[in-house]
Amino acid sequence: MATSNKNLSHYDKTSIPNAKDFRFGMVVSEWNPQITEAMFQGAFDTLIDCGGLKENIVRWNVPGSFELVYGCKKMAQSFDMLDAIIAIGSVIQGDTKHFDFVCEAVSQGIKDLNVQGGIPVIFCVLTDHNLQQAIDRSGGKHGNKGTEAAIAAIKMAQLKKEARF
Repeated sequence: MATSNKNLSHYDKTSIPNAKDFRFGMVVSEWNPQITEAMFQGAFDTLIDCGGLKENIVRWNVPGSFELVYGCKKMAQSFDMLDAIIAIGSVIQGDTKHFDFVCEAVSQGIKDLNVQGGIPVIFCVLTDHNLQQAIDRSGGKHGNKGTEAAIAAIKMAQLKKEARF
């Protein structure tokens, strides 16, 4: 696992732009809520810690990770002033190929939103073999993927700002 020797919650605040002037969206899957709520909280707390304002953060819920792509697309269309969107989900492998189909569709869908849209969409979707791995990466021994996604969102918001003509 790529995070086996890395804590996802560690970041150097001095190397991150101040987030006070940025607006963020978060689309959160309701499936595996123990995991997705922990990642949401990690992302939210990190945005605030880095200067973000509560009133500049919009949250929408969707039923599952598969629905994240549509939720992010609609959020981008509804709030064109957003600087970045974080897609938060958790897919845990079961006994069928459903895991493979959902993971592939979500990753490709979020990639497509990034290629076609004007707002960066950050991939904060855990794709774990079991619940323990998801717990370890959503606030457990490997830190919180939500924190890592928030840092990526801030950096991409800055890139979006700098790339304007």
